[in-house]
Amino acid sequence: MDTASLTFTALFCALLVLGLVIRTVLASRQIRHVATHRATVPGAFSDTISVPAHQKAADYTITKTRFGLLETALDAALLIAWTLLGGLDWLNQVLLEALGGGMVQQLALLGSFAVIGGLLTLPLGWYATFRIEERFGFNKMTPALWLGDLAKGTLVGALVGLPIAAVVLWLMGAAGPAWWLWAWGVWMVFNLLALVLYPTVIAPMFNKFEPLSDETLKARVNALMQRCGFAAKGLFVMDGSKRSAHANAYFTGFGAAKRVVFFDTLLKQLSPPEIDAVLAHELGHYKRRHIIKRIALLFALSLAGFALLGWVSSQAWFFSGLGVTPSMDTPNNALALILFMMVVPLFTFFLSPLMAQLSRRHEFEADAYAMAQTSGADLASALLKLYKDNASTLTPDPVYARFYYSHPPASERLSRLRAAV
Repeated sequence: MDTASLTFTALFCALLVLGLVIRTVLASRQIRHVATHRATVPGAFSDTISVPAHQKAADYTITKTRFGLLETALDAALLIAWTLLGGLDWLNQVLLEALGGGMVQQLALLGSFAVIGGLLTLPLGWYATFRIEERFGFNKMTPALWLGDLAKGTLVGALVGLPIAAVVLWLMGAAGPAWWLWAWGVWMVFNLLALVLYPTVIAPMFNKFEPLSDETLKARVNALMQRCGFAAKGLFVMDGSKRSAHANAYFTGFGAAKRVVFFDTLLKQLSPPEIDAVLAHELGHYKRRHIIKRIALLFALSLAGFALLGWVSSQAWFFSGLGVTPSMDTPNNALALILFMMVVPLFTFFLSPLMAQLSRRHEFEADAYAMAQTSGADLASALLKLYKDNASTLTPDPVYARFYYSHPPASERLSRLRAAV
């Protein structure tokens, strides 16, 4: 192995170990902090959150955080097995011998890698649903429904992913040194198309969507949207309770295809004024152009990613430094894609605090918009109910929250709302 390959191997190992250490330290802080404050409800919430509800949230958070450590360890072990221990190299050689070089072999490599990886992590997904979520009263899925979702998800992934992969692989081989720019364009068109098609084509494969039938609530929601200058394709209720007791509401789609979707669990838990406030918060993301900003950021980051892929895919040290021997006679484009997808998260992990901070700022801005359009007291009341019903801890570790939380901790968020009321 040459010096460049050894250097890249060392960098890969260093980032992997550093990421594991940071994740472990942060998770340990979170577990200790939540456990320490488990017995007492914070004073600001003592009138609205009971001790049993607070303790349930603490236990749920601790359990999920410990499980996250297990997932992190398994992901690291699989990454090493695929790369430095030769798993991906072996799989590539087997498929080369069976299929020869060419597009079929490259698509088979991508598909085989995805299937094997999915099967290896399948037990964790089952445990999370039927042990953790079940234990805390959130899971509503049956094994048959879980397997059905898995089968449909796999089918959709294959029908959508393989054609996109084939186009990218073709461009890598046929579009010259600037292939990555063309591939980026295809990827962006696909993402924008998905925003339009997801609400009407893909989402109904997994959930049932019915028009909102409560005429009083419909009138309130339409009045709010008209007041905010927002138009949607329709108001829908999703059978979220079919799978989980967690509640939510969201906008989906893009342009004229935008829809407002309420989980049926949300409609059962919140009063009409509280639903107004939650919806106004979501409208705030649109009115403050958060969606456009996030799409623009996705465009910029993905452009940088494709440019980087375009460079490393032509460097021998990139392959050999990760335990893979590139073929001298056939394209290595599928290998480059897989290795890139595995390695990039080691680098982007360190951007997590910046992305989380940006997201939290957007949440505060959306809250401010909601208070201007509805009642801050109703929004605070709705959030309290959602924190309670979703067993979200009121006492996260501050460092952990700064690093990971895309939404402000309850104490920060509600203190701002109450100060503005």
